[in-house]
Amino acid sequence: MDLLIRDAGVVDGSGRASYRADVGVRDGRIAAIRREGDPPLSGARTLDASGLALAPGFIDMHAHSDLALLRDPAHEAKAAQGVTLEVLGQDGLSYAPVDDRTLDGVRRAISGWNGGGPGDTSVDFDWRTVGEYLDRLDRGVAVNAAYLVPQGTVRMYAVGWDDRPATPAELDLMRRLVAEGLEQGAVGMSSGLTYTPGMYAPDSELTELCRVVAAHDGYYCPHHRSYGAGALQAYEEMVRLARDAGCALHLAHATMNFGVNKGKAGDLLALLDDALARGADISLDTYPYTPGSTTLVATLPSWASEGGPDALLARLRDDGTAERIRHHLEVTGSDGCHGVPMEWETIEISGVTDPALGAYVGRTVEQSARERGEAPWATARRLLVEDRLGTTILQHVGHEENVRAIMRHRVHTGGSDGILQGDKPHPRAYGTFPHYLGRYARELGILSLEEAVAHLTSRPAARLRLPDRGLVTEGYRADLVLFDPATVAAGSTFASPRTLPVGIPHVLIDGRFVIDDGVRTDVLAGRSVRRTPGRR
Repeated sequence: MDLLIRDAGVVDGSGRASYRADVGVRDGRIAAIRREGDPPLSGARTLDASGLALAPGFIDMHAHSDLALLRDPAHEAKAAQGVTLEVLGQDGLSYAPVDDRTLDGVRRAISGWNGGGPGDTSVDFDWRTVGEYLDRLDRGVAVNAAYLVPQGTVRMYAVGWDDRPATPAELDLMRRLVAEGLEQGAVGMSSGLTYTPGMYAPDSELTELCRVVAAHDGYYCPHHRSYGAGALQAYEEMVRLARDAGCALHLAHATMNFGVNKGKAGDLLALLDDALARGADISLDTYPYTPGSTTLVATLPSWASEGGPDALLARLRDDGTAERIRHHLEVTGSDGCHGVPMEWETIEISGVTDPALGAYVGRTVEQSARERGEAPWATARRLLVEDRLGTTILQHVGHEENVRAIMRHRVHTGGSDGILQGDKPHPRAYGTFPHYLGRYARELGILSLEEAVAHLTSRPAARLRLPDRGLVTEGYRADLVLFDPATVAAGSTFASPRTLPVGIPHVLIDGRFVIDDGVRTDVLAGRSVRRTPGRR
């Protein structure tokens, strides 16, 4: 063997009871597993794993590392958690497919998620198609990555920023772009239906695109139209749409948030159980925290963003239009804020793109407004304009009982939804996977260790239809994590969100140590993970 992992507690990802064994790795794959009494193995390197659990590498089903993987070779935020595969292209907005005309709009729209805005030269945008972006990853990155074709980016390419139905020719172009992305290796399609311009698409348009996804054996991953008022109806809409299109469905960061949904996780789970009983192919992901995270601009009513970022900034600078935006936010509840009237005390500024605005970070909009003796909307409006829409926020609107109920479900998987930008990002970016293992498995017993590992490994691998990942079994890729079940925990907190986890000393990708004895190596073993081309 190239590597012999001796006396490990194998938590193999299946959900079955763990067992002790020696595991041999050769040529990047799990070559042999030997239990007590089996013929012994030898290796060029032997790692004593007594006291450690050996699991498949964790799969982050909802990641926002689209540029971070290219900008930051170490990528410790994910590698140190034991993540060996991330799914990018989330929430309907990412950087392929684009052309020279639309790339600038995409970069500006999601600079709060990923950086990469105008003037950012840290990444060379030397691709335009999905295949070219995946080729760029194949030059070597920290962890593996799969990609979803982003429906909002596709609509921006074909229709622009207008809130109107697509013409037949534009719909044909969108179908072709989605098909090309899938044929080039994307695993499915995402939407961000509270983000412009993707939210301007009616269900009929989304259904047509999902039919293309189904024909290529991919899955649809929507951030649907509401996680607040009307959340259950929004889930029903996505289940119905996927059924009509014959498409597999994966619900992104599946939460029930805001006061209107306190204690209502059971309603969502009953809806899913009914659809599953009828033969639907559905899965979901969550992060194990109550606050959400997005950009401040995302909370605005969709009509304000029609025409793109420059048009929105002009509206914010106009007093009359800005007052209309405020009324939608604070009185009627904007579609960008999930139909719930804004509660400024729940909006904490987590990051700004302009360092001169750093005093806002770590405070709620209400706190900053009170310190300045002004109304909260005046503070928020100033931030949006002066930071050119790049401000990120934590939104404290979740419920612990809902988080716990949803993570128990049989189609649940783990996703960090980790935004790595900002001075004070959400701790989920650095802590999701050890938090599941330490807090929710060991401390609270919401899941057994074996169940928790299955949620983070084999279940997402099954959704991605990966034939050789997600289990510790002979012949599978040696994407592996060794952790101490007694001490594994997230180091990140809301006060110190960039703190690395504890209790995860070793992480391997293709049998190569990415984390060795708790230290990040210089290995860049990650590559694109592409859906094998094929049509139903």
